[in-house]
Amino acid sequence: MSEFNDFNAAIVAEFRANHGKVGGNFEGAPLLLLHSRGARTGAERVSPMMYLRDGDRYLVFASKGGAPENPAWYHNLVAHPDVEIEVGDDTIAVRAEELKGAERDEKYAKQAELYPGFAEYEAKTTRVIPVVALSAR
Repeated sequence: MSEFNDFNAAIVAEFRANHGKVGGNFEGAPLLLLHSRGARTGAERVSPMMYLRDGDRYLVFASKGGAPENPAWYHNLVAHPDVEIEVGDDTIAVRAEELKGAERDEKYAKQAELYPGFAEYEAKTTRVIPVVALSAR
């Protein structure tokens, strides 16, 4: 887990130093920083992730690379849906709401079309990967 935390910390630092832009695997991809509170601990967490802009909303995808379980940040949002995100140099207070049914399927398909890695994640797991809309509050 320490290696993963170090990787995330490096992305967060690069994101903030370069006005929301990063290189490596995420170069050119729309990236935001999600500030959430631990579901059990209440501790603040910062997670970099790709997003899909949908009107005034930012959609994030709990893919965890196709792992059999949802990422920790998803559980944090379920427990504490009022959070903040950093997009570029802006910090925005948002409320998280999970998309369901046809809307979820449509938005996930759009993300997978734009970024084929998301189709691979879906193929690797039996779970339905949650799609969460982050709307300004």
